[in-house]
Amino acid sequence: MKNMLNLYLLGVVLTLLSVFVRLMETLGALVESPLPGSTWNTRGQLTNTESPKGLPDHQSRGVQ
Repeated sequence: MKNMLNLYLLGVVLTLLSVFVRLMETLGALVESPLPGSTWNTRGQLTNTESPKGLPDHQSRGVQ
């Protein structure tokens, strides 16, 4: 009976380990290549999204 309990616990541990490894692989794949429609942005994407907020050029005023 004790051997059956040990085999059962070994199966549970191996199953949990397998689920954990799959989860880590999935998270690693998402970090390396996010989906095109994803709302997650990397640090490099955040720096190029905002346009510079300088004063606009008003050339239509006629000032020379």
